Amino acid sequence: MIPGVSITEILTLTSILFFIGVYGFITRKNLISILISVELILNASVVNFVIINKYLFPDVLEGVIYSIFIIAVAAAETALAVAIIINLYRQTGSVEVKDTQVMKY
Repeated sequence: MIPGVSITEILTLTSILFFIGVYGFITRKNLISILISVELILNASVVNFVIINKYLFPDVLEGVIYSIFIIAVAAAETALAVAIIINLYRQTGSVEVKDTQVMKY
């Protein structure tokens, strides 16, 4: 553990980060801001996995392995989301949610 920092302080910080991400996801109208909010939610959960694993089972690395898996999935999700956002921007000229309705072919 980090000297001088308790688990409740770390979990409080990650809970605040998680709910900031949820608030940003619900209230933002820009697709890039929504993507950043999703990443904030995922990063808060990654820190929770590592801290809880370190607190409950200090010799086992399951939480760290799950965290690496979540980071890999988040990187793939970000790459795919950015590609979709770029494609929508090329077609509509905007990255606002209200401007990106279902395209008719």
